[in-house]
Amino acid sequence: MKRRISILLSIAVLSSAVLPSTFALAQIADAVTAAPPATHRIDVQETLHGVMVSDPYRWLEDQNSPETRAWINQENEYTHKLLDSWPGRERLEKRLAELKKVERISSPVERNGRFFYRKRGADQEQFVIYTRQGDTGKDEVLIDPNPMSADHSTNVEIMDVSKDGKLLAYVLRVGGKDEAEVHVLDVAAKRDLADVLPARVYFDVSFLPDGSGFYYATMLDDGPRVRFHKIGTKAEADSDVFGKGYAKDTIIVGDPSEDGRHLVVEVLHGSAADKVEIWIQNLKKNDLKKNGPIEPVIKDIDARFFASAVGDELFVQTNYKAPNSRVMVVDLAKPAPEHWRELVPESENAIDSVTLAGGKILVAYVKNATSMVKAFDPDGRLAFELNLPSLGAAYDVQARWENRSVYFTYASFAIPSTIYGCDMSSGKQSVWAQVKVPVDPSKFEVNQIWYASKDGTKVPMFLVHAKGIKLDGSNPVLLEGYGGFTVNNTPHFNADAIVWAERGGVYALANIRGGGEFGEAWHKAGMRDKKQNVFDDFIAAAEWLIQNKYTNPSKLSILGGSNGGLLVGAALTQRPELYQAVICWHPLLDMLRYDQFMEAQFWVSEYGAAKDPEQFKWLYAYSPYQHVKKGVKYPAVLFMSGDGDTRVAPLHARKMAAMLQADTASDRPILLRYELKAGHSGGRSTTQDIGDSVDELSFLFWQLGVAP
Repeated sequence: MKRRISILLSIAVLSSAVLPSTFALAQIADAVTAAPPATHRIDVQETLHGVMVSDPYRWLEDQNSPETRAWINQENEYTHKLLDSWPGRERLEKRLAELKKVERISSPVERNGRFFYRKRGADQEQFVIYTRQGDTGKDEVLIDPNPMSADHSTNVEIMDVSKDGKLLAYVLRVGGKDEAEVHVLDVAAKRDLADVLPARVYFDVSFLPDGSGFYYATMLDDGPRVRFHKIGTKAEADSDVFGKGYAKDTIIVGDPSEDGRHLVVEVLHGSAADKVEIWIQNLKKNDLKKNGPIEPVIKDIDARFFASAVGDELFVQTNYKAPNSRVMVVDLAKPAPEHWRELVPESENAIDSVTLAGGKILVAYVKNATSMVKAFDPDGRLAFELNLPSLGAAYDVQARWENRSVYFTYASFAIPSTIYGCDMSSGKQSVWAQVKVPVDPSKFEVNQIWYASKDGTKVPMFLVHAKGIKLDGSNPVLLEGYGGFTVNNTPHFNADAIVWAERGGVYALANIRGGGEFGEAWHKAGMRDKKQNVFDDFIAAAEWLIQNKYTNPSKLSILGGSNGGLLVGAALTQRPELYQAVICWHPLLDMLRYDQFMEAQFWVSEYGAAKDPEQFKWLYAYSPYQHVKKGVKYPAVLFMSGDGDTRVAPLHARKMAAMLQADTASDRPILLRYELKAGHSGGRSTTQDIGDSVDELSFLFWQLGVAP
């Protein structure tokens, strides 16, 4: 269907800025009058639990068919013809490069007085793994992935380091795929050993204390496994330790304790991990054949448990009889629940994570969607609280029970990352490293407001904008959310939000239900049959921004990725009149078929599955792909996905783009930006990262009439 997009508003806005050349305006005019590629429909219909369901673009599920590949190429050509014509791209790219082409560094892993960390220079595309002897030692390159591929699509990540600091296990990933190889580096010689695990999904790698081998958690064709690899042997000789018989919707990890006395196995049933089993094995040094049996400690309780062993005790983070979680101590000699000892009780703030550090228990809380971290002695007494600025978040915590110091990263929306070290004996903090970005935090305001959702539930939302902004209802607003899998949307430095605010915009982050910001009750209120609460919370955030004169529907845009892509997909189909533009990144959209592809079996515990009659009702009630209606004036939409996503099948973006292009009655563009090496697992090069942001912001500024 051919459509015409008016450029009068864009030209009117440009009149107050530097006007593009006549040639540039002509390019825009030519581009926006182009029609999207014609997409043929094949009327596939099936009856599910008595309901006739149509799926006219099912043929696009076949990613490798010649027809699909040709269609993808046409869609990309159409998308870039429009996006590349916006006249402000060059200036936008320059500012984003200033913010993103900076030296960045991760929290360090400390082993035997040596530090291991990832750092990316301002002129580098990918992070490099470094080591350093002591705090003041010289940086030494261990693995540099930048020369490994011409397009810089290869990246490396630290998995574990042996206790003596002599061996480093790392993953080598290409194109952002979830599947990656595991390699082992001899640190002193700076060379890889022959030990290589083939490309698969790996959840965990943990060395034995003596470095003679490591346990790893992976997914095999027949289900999850914990396996053991002995250094100096081939991967084919690796032995199964645990996991046979569990279904493929289960994640299993196994970690030896720091003292090497026990193997702790955690069995997570689905990504929601509403039920976690804990199993223990007594380990015998250098003789795996003499290891004791793997026995259950916690098995038949429907609650979440995460455990670490010290001596003959387990320190356990759990939401068992405590929706906001607490810390319990389990004596392995008497593991029955009636013998458990409460170390850190449940409080009004939800526990995000528990880390054993320097002989203390470091508990990270989420307090109104920001971080609060406290250290407790083994007897449960409060030792100290970390000193953190307000409206920020601490993350990437690196520590060990035997090490004296803990390292973590802190950031906020307008405050770049700072890596701190903390002496666990005294509580004294010091800066270990700091990312320097050309931004002045004093020029921005970061506020948190609370608004009422449809059912009256109070929901918090962060607002970021330049100081002195006028609330006259005309500001461009970018609203983002996620709402699922207990993910906490806490503050983080966001270069895109800075650019948005510098152009007079307001960036909003809503902490909607489905996340873990307020414990398990908040999560459960936004999952399975309660998923509509998530969409209601997000829609209410948009309405609040309009009612309180931050913006109006012609200036409001929304953004979400992955589960957040489902969020904005539901928002645009349920309330299309509320938004001018939508960015939908690597989304889930056909919720009747999602569980049949890739890793989606992990998510059935969060969403449900259409094969179940009752769960079909929940999913069919909101599934975005099934709720596109012909003749509705939908907002402009930019879908972003690609072949490299082996987690969320890119077929969702392909099918939804085709459906909206055919059925929308508005003249706003529906675009699909589809990359061959765009994955879900990160590892994007600096150039790719900047390119993503340029395309996203160009699209939004163009649609919202923001001057170049």
